[in-house]
Amino acid sequence: MASQRNVEPERIIEKEHVIQDGMDISGHWNRMFEQRVIWDFTPELLEKVGAVEGGESLEGCYQCAQCIPACPVNTVGDYGPRRIYRRVQTGMDLFESPDLWQCTTCMNCLRVCPKEVDMMKIMPAVRQEALLAGNVPPELQEVFENTLEYGNPMGESPKKRAAWAKKAADDVPLMKDKKTADLLWFVECYPSYHPRGVDASVALARVLKVLDIDYGILGQEEKCSCDSQRLAGESGLFEEMAEHNLKMFKRYKVRKVMVTDPHALNAFRKEYPALGGKFETIHYTTLLAPRMSELAMKNDLGIKVTFHDPCYLGRHNGEYEAPRDMLKAIPGVDLIEMGRCREQSYCCGGGGGGMWLDGFMSGHVSMRLSEERVTEAVETGADVLAVCCPYEVSRFEDAVKSTGNEGKLVVKDIIELVTESMGSAQ
Repeated sequence: MASQRNVEPERIIEKEHVIQDGMDISGHWNRMFEQRVIWDFTPELLEKVGAVEGGESLEGCYQCAQCIPACPVNTVGDYGPRRIYRRVQTGMDLFESPDLWQCTTCMNCLRVCPKEVDMMKIMPAVRQEALLAGNVPPELQEVFENTLEYGNPMGESPKKRAAWAKKAADDVPLMKDKKTADLLWFVECYPSYHPRGVDASVALARVLKVLDIDYGILGQEEKCSCDSQRLAGESGLFEEMAEHNLKMFKRYKVRKVMVTDPHALNAFRKEYPALGGKFETIHYTTLLAPRMSELAMKNDLGIKVTFHDPCYLGRHNGEYEAPRDMLKAIPGVDLIEMGRCREQSYCCGGGGGGMWLDGFMSGHVSMRLSEERVTEAVETGADVLAVCCPYEVSRFEDAVKSTGNEGKLVVKDIIELVTESMGSAQ
């Protein structure tokens, strides 16, 4: 076989493509070389992505493939930025492809990419153009319509947004009654409406009361932070919801916001400032971790717990220690780490619009990402899978059932474990 330096440039690309796609070239390369097989390249489709504001970095991929083992979707499917690049390079129009909607924007690929190919910018940018052309999965379209009409993706009445507070042992103060508070608790949609999200909200309200924190919630005046919808391509919807929320923040002179949802944390820290938002945002675990000793946690839980790092709390916003500090402070909790944790943590599949795309994804993966993660949690021997993102309780509880692990693993928000150790409310 001729040495590589004597091979014409397009043939080098052919050989590289075969090797990187994992094919056995031992019995094929000579034959391909003799037959002068030429791959069809479509630079215009790469340029089409690069021409969209935010899509420029895809053209920088040099196919090192470091992103492939890091991509959570590839673990259960056939995916990753390098694969997307290669498919676009050889004829796939990303604007019309199912590949566009499989990315969860977990950021694991960017963590390892030497060329900084940024799918957190590429995917929302291309998705926005696809939406304008009417190319959007029906599940997402319904979510967008619900959010626009009701202010939440589930289509629940905005009048019931604070109904969860009636389940709390103590009164949950509304900003419209208080007018001002040291802290605005931005509750978000799933913690306001989903039954398991409500459980965590009730627990958190109890802890805030015990710590005598001066806070208020917006209740009916709150609308979705919309970060996941933005990442799914609906930037216009995001801006409309942000305009409303910022109006409320300004009305009550909000200077500090506590969030339950890491996706809201991401929106408030990284997107709202460009829209005029000037306030501090903190996740509830970051707020509470230093004050755990002030809680009367008397019950020894006697459980083994493993923790799932939310992508938008960890990789996107750099908070790894606070959730662990909370867990370690709870009497009788033995924390066991999963193999993929902290910066290398796996993804639940809910980010980037994935929360609403399980039906769509079923045709592209062998199992849901949440099922893969639950399987890993069970292998640690833990009794409880602890979480601190409202997407994750329902996703992982469903995965526990679908993987046949009922009775082996329980899913709990960290704040639920805190109040269990505190015992019954007095």
